[in-house]
Amino acid sequence: MHQKKVISWGGDDSKYYAIGSRKCFSRAGVQLVSSRVYKVVITIAVSSQKGGVGKTTVSINLAHAYARSGKRTLLVDTDPQGSVGLSLTRQSRTLGGFYDAMADPDGVLSSLIVPTRLETLSLVPAGQCSDYEWEGASMGVSLQGVRMFFQKVASQGYDVCIIDTAAGLFGVTADVLSACDSVLVPQQAEPLGVRSVPKMLEALTRMRAENPGLKVLGVVMTMVQSGLPESLEAVQALRNILPKPMVMRHVVLRDDLFVRASAKGLPVGVMNEGASMLAVFDGLRAEIESKLRGQYDESRPTSLNP
Repeated sequence: MHQKKVISWGGDDSKYYAIGSRKCFSRAGVQLVSSRVYKVVITIAVSSQKGGVGKTTVSINLAHAYARSGKRTLLVDTDPQGSVGLSLTRQSRTLGGFYDAMADPDGVLSSLIVPTRLETLSLVPAGQCSDYEWEGASMGVSLQGVRMFFQKVASQGYDVCIIDTAAGLFGVTADVLSACDSVLVPQQAEPLGVRSVPKMLEALTRMRAENPGLKVLGVVMTMVQSGLPESLEAVQALRNILPKPMVMRHVVLRDDLFVRASAKGLPVGVMNEGASMLAVFDGLRAEIESKLRGQYDESRPTSLNP
């Protein structure tokens, strides 16, 4: 049995989904057959075809921003490398988590949830995934398990579920995208990576054949170096080649503070010097919420003007 630990940091208008005896589906495509009334949970996958673009950094700090806003937030690590858990707690390798839920669909989700000192934020680590380190598996192998997992998240009353995925759009990641509401794409601000973004977005568009409701929130530029012209040019290049709504206004700067925060097992906004980064992720959260409500405002300025 896995012992649950508390991660030691932290300092609306909800829509409800009435469930009857008939088959019902949440926005995540989850079949719910129950006499209970579940809150509709917003599921946001953070995905990219490439590794090392800041998916885990964005996932952790976006989840922290949502939790600080008062939303009950669950951060889920679906990357077999377990980067979220390793960033927040050194005990993550011994804890159960997402892949244990995939192996035992009838298991109790609450036994896998790790609370934090911030009451509105909890974590589900990757868990013991030795049997599931097959990201090359065909799409659909774990889809039903992922849908059942989201159903259980909804039953726990969470408002938002942020999912940190493994690199690539295949295997478990493809199934997560086939079951969730929306996807955010982090991209490092460097010229070569920017050129691959349109193909990534085309691949996500094709995934709508399986999940017609999947909303592509856009690309968030990460590791932006404000003192390096090539980095700023990469940001501007992406803004030039994609429709304006497809590039998030807020960008994440490269900063040693992220490294120091990770070493301490903290979101960057908890650090004494983290106020500016906290504002970035609060802004990114607000931007995402506007897009989910269909209220994107193209007239607003970006948070960084190359």
